[in-house]
Amino acid sequence: MKTVVVPPSSGLSGHLLPAGEKREVAAIPNSTASEEATGSLFSPAGRRGPEGSDEGAGATQKARTLRHNQTEAEYRLWGDIRNRLLNGYKFSRQVPLGPYAADFVCRERMLIMELDGSQHADSQQDRTRTRWLNENGYSVLRFWNHEVLQERRAVLATFLAVLNAEITSQCDFIRFSPSLIGKTIMDTE
Repeated sequence: MKTVVVPPSSGLSGHLLPAGEKREVAAIPNSTASEEATGSLFSPAGRRGPEGSDEGAGATQKARTLRHNQTEAEYRLWGDIRNRLLNGYKFSRQVPLGPYAADFVCRERMLIMELDGSQHADSQQDRTRTRWLNENGYSVLRFWNHEVLQERRAVLATFLAVLNAEITSQCDFIRFSPSLIGKTIMDTE
């Protein structure tokens, strides 16, 4: 296998290396000459592999739109949980799941955090959505936007308690709905 030295990049791939540093890339056997010259080992920036079985095509475009039009509460919370900042847990935002787009998802723990505005108060549509997510293996934790903006530490502490399995049962006070699949598995053990 041949090693190719790629000059610093500031193109669409996005990362500008410090002056004088070069990125070493291992060439892929049977790669084309243009790939060896550019060091292109991955798909183009912003592209992913095929959608997973739990992702819906209709929700994908909606999720992209929501990522670009986030609320202030989503913006603030994302700053606290992105890049594994919350005890090393990995989160994604505006993830398409079936016909829905979930605000924040920790796939490792199958936990969704939803941020709701006042229009969601006593919403039958939210109950239907939560039931669908629970039946498909996801636990759902909901917070009001004003809670995130005014009491973010308490929100993060509650979120961590659920992630660390300190809270596992249905709780209407903190608006937590555990996965129905996880409950069934735990009941049978």
